Amino acid sequence: MLWATAGVVALGFLIALEIVARRYAGVPGPITNQAKEVIFAPKPGPLYGGLALMMVVLTWRQRFIAAGAAVGIDVVFVLVRWAVGADMSDGRYFGNGALWAMLGCAVIAVTRRTGRERVLLLQGVGLGLLLVAGRKTGDTWLLITSKTRPTVLDQYVATADHALGNPSWLAGRILKATGPVGIHVLDLVYAQLAVAAVAVALYQLRDVATERRFPSHHLVRTFLVIGLLGPAIYMIFPVVGPIFAYGPGTSGTGGLQWAVADLWPHTPPAIGVPHPVPYDGITPRNCMPSLHTAWATAIFIHSRKGPRALRYAGTFWLVATLSATLGFGYHYGADLIAGVVFSLTIEAGLRSLDRGWDRSGTRLVAYGATVFTVLLLSYRYLPVEMAGHPWLAGPLLVLAMGSVIYGYVRTTRSWEPKAAPARRPEPQLELV
Repeated sequence: MLWATAGVVALGFLIALEIVARRYAGVPGPITNQAKEVIFAPKPGPLYGGLALMMVVLTWRQRFIAAGAAVGIDVVFVLVRWAVGADMSDGRYFGNGALWAMLGCAVIAVTRRTGRERVLLLQGVGLGLLLVAGRKTGDTWLLITSKTRPTVLDQYVATADHALGNPSWLAGRILKATGPVGIHVLDLVYAQLAVAAVAVALYQLRDVATERRFPSHHLVRTFLVIGLLGPAIYMIFPVVGPIFAYGPGTSGTGGLQWAVADLWPHTPPAIGVPHPVPYDGITPRNCMPSLHTAWATAIFIHSRKGPRALRYAGTFWLVATLSATLGFGYHYGADLIAGVVFSLTIEAGLRSLDRGWDRSGTRLVAYGATVFTVLLLSYRYLPVEMAGHPWLAGPLLVLAMGSVIYGYVRTTRSWEPKAAPARRPEPQLELV
């Protein structure tokens, strides 16, 4: 019943988003875009990532069959596209096979499986399709933010960021000084965040095929909820980021004609009275909070119980993602603090939902939500005061984030099962 209810809610949300996208943005929504990928060339990464997640419920023999079917179908699609002279210059020439394989497993679950095996296979298919649908939903959300929020609040966040020492401006200069190697590495990490998430999720779900059940909590749940709730904050607090508001923009979006001034990353903006500024109808207002930071924080948390290599990888991905978000000018320092608090609050809520709500879980979630709300209100209504007293406001921001981190660590440690103490052997009488 829980999975059925979640499926109905997800379908209703996708239908609503489809209607909103067509009415307010004049473009197809996530359902239409996903349906197109049955035939038209998609981005292969998300689809094969979804296929990998789905295969956690399959035996090794079934995995080889599913992977072979996906590759075989893709070979046929590529040959057909080559024969008809389809344009494949954008790198999209395969990926349909993964979607066909997942849909085929759904058909098999309905027609050839019964009872618990049917439910498990449908859960696997749903998990894989949710990963793909989540990306489509996020793309649609971003488009809606650009169409429905004509003004942005970057001046407020940039002013508040003076309390943190304008970290994006500093990181931008450092990254440029590293040359093409550093830029290429961080760009790869930033763009392939989903790959790291899939790797951690596959480790967490490695025993599903043998145990015939999913663990009660895993990374995919946190990832999807962050992506679902984050864009709602974008609508409340639209911000485009330093490189767009104070620099030349990137990839044809934004630009000097919309920027407040051409300052990033060499000259921090002067402290003044901030006000909303108009911006184009293309660039997503996806800066506050930093969801890349939130997702990287979730990856770090869920990698803590893995082997040493996975823990090191989770730490590297978090540090590199924070460096990239600042160094490329996509986010302000204030966004990163909000992103960490946002991620920990959602993770605490999901874990409390899993284990049953109690006083400690409720208190942690309420505290995290309160700190997050206070952060947004202070960025919006107290940025000048924060910039005028950086030695007070800066440490307070870091302390607020640190208090949520401390509360999360302390509370979740108390939730861990305690190991039973080893029993001492009873003293034995010996003959003398």
